[in-house]
Amino acid sequence: MYYAIISEDVEDSLGRRTEARPAHLARLETLRDEGRLLLAGPHPAIDAEDPGPAGFSGSLVIAEFESLEAARTWADADPYVSAGVYASVKVKPFRRVLP
Repeated sequence: MYYAIISEDVEDSLGRRTEARPAHLARLETLRDEGRLLLAGPHPAIDAEDPGPAGFSGSLVIAEFESLEAARTWADADPYVSAGVYASVKVKPFRRVLP
């Protein structure tokens, strides 16, 4: 089943994001290579493709896991969590309808 991992950043997270990004992306690339990643990306803090110094306000990952517990365990191990990028992380079941 798919699960949505919805994360909200702490204030002024851009520096922490930048530092932890390579490790964060490596985990997402593993999910992609395993065929389990539906989509992933950040929420720009302003209405712009590249928010520049405004940074990001959070992230969304939708990926396939064996269970809600497995999705939470994966989310808790995110390098952005250990780097203090996220203020909160929610994990919810997700049912793909379209496309």
